Amino acid sequence: MSELLAPEHLLALGVIAVAVTALVVAARKSPGRWLKVLAIVLVVDEVSWWVYLLAGGVPGSKLAQSLPLQLCDVAIFIAAAALWTRNQLLVEVTYFWGVAGTLQALLTPDLPQHFPSYPYWQYYIAHGGVVAAALLLVVGMRLHPRRSAVARVAAITVAYAGLVFVVDLVTLSDYMYLRAKPSSATLLDVLGPWPVYILSASLIGIALFVILDAPFRIRHSRGSRPIWNG
Repeated sequence: MSELLAPEHLLALGVIAVAVTALVVAARKSPGRWLKVLAIVLVVDEVSWWVYLLAGGVPGSKLAQSLPLQLCDVAIFIAAAALWTRNQLLVEVTYFWGVAGTLQALLTPDLPQHFPSYPYWQYYIAHGGVVAAALLLVVGMRLHPRRSAVARVAAITVAYAGLVFVVDLVTLSDYMYLRAKPSSATLLDVLGPWPVYILSASLIGIALFVILDAPFRIRHSRGSRPIWNG
């Protein structure tokens, strides 16, 4: 299992930070068709993972337990659709899921494989790509969340988690870690036993949504621009 803040982890975080910054600046200056290229990269990267699993890349993996149902998996397709269409609801989901959720997966990766294996590259491209999409759309292109965006995205998240929990029960899987915590160290370890950590994580998630939305609500209340608009 990869260790947190090991050299290969820090290397990935550093590269992603530089890439995200460059993409945000590029989106601010010249958004264009290259956004669709990034969307294609995200989809191809995710689909390649399914092919890898079906080809036996992870010994012992079962198709029912390898479906793209983790929140980060779905976030990849939503982010790609947001980049392609710039639909406001898709942008909002990408922003809140990407920064509040996928970013945590980058900081505490559940990744048994090591650099320079294919799973290593796939994991960081996928998760880093979602975070990049979220920030370049909202910070770079200024497609800011609308009023009540937190409530909308929270409701979508709860509804999706309920659907995934049913799948977990039927397939005896653990998508979104709704039945058990991951084996690697994550923030869930300090949130209590099952099912307490699910409630705790939900409350933290809502709090993060509110924090991420705060600059835009302040902007509307004061009639000024957010601090990152320059």
